[in-house]
Amino acid sequence: MLPHLRPEAFSTELSTAFTGRGGDYIAPPRPPRRPLSVLAVACFVTAAIAANVLTSRYGLVPAGFGLACTAGTWAAGIVLLLRDWVHDLAGRRVVLGCVAAGAAATAVTAGPRLALASGLAFAVSELADLIVYQPLRRRGWAKAVLASGVVGALVDTTVFLAVAGFTIWPALPGQMFAKATATLAVVVPVVVVRAVLRYRQRA
Repeated sequence: MLPHLRPEAFSTELSTAFTGRGGDYIAPPRPPRRPLSVLAVACFVTAAIAANVLTSRYGLVPAGFGLACTAGTWAAGIVLLLRDWVHDLAGRRVVLGCVAAGAAATAVTAGPRLALASGLAFAVSELADLIVYQPLRRRGWAKAVLASGVVGALVDTTVFLAVAGFTIWPALPGQMFAKATATLAVVVPVVVVRAVLRYRQRA
């Protein structure tokens, strides 16, 4: 006889539990995380390289509203989100390994100066992320990502522009705008989908 599904055992993270003999809850096995971790790492490193190659090739470009940013800024905004995804799946050591791999690949594809700027920017922003993302993660993914995204983008942008040789102030507002746009383009749909799934669970 199949075990009965207990609706009250659903969590907000879409986990389930089943009743076994004696009424004890038996949590189903979680799907393996390694394939997701590999996917997250691949996306992270690829996006980081793409951001630096675009910046190396096109430099500053219009960001809208009279603002300017480096050409890879939108990809860099996605990189900050991917960093948090890798952190959740594989841990901080893997994140730092991704930063090193991305910097090494950037040195080949976009030049050593951008590689140094990118590596330092991510390393410093990772320290800021340690202070902001981890404590807020317990209060919800969206809050943690948005808060760490703002702090990480500000730190990352300032360090990157300074080391890469761009003038900081003319590009800083455009950089922040582009990274915020990239972050919201991912966070908002995820929040909406999660809200719909929770609503369907309760229905």
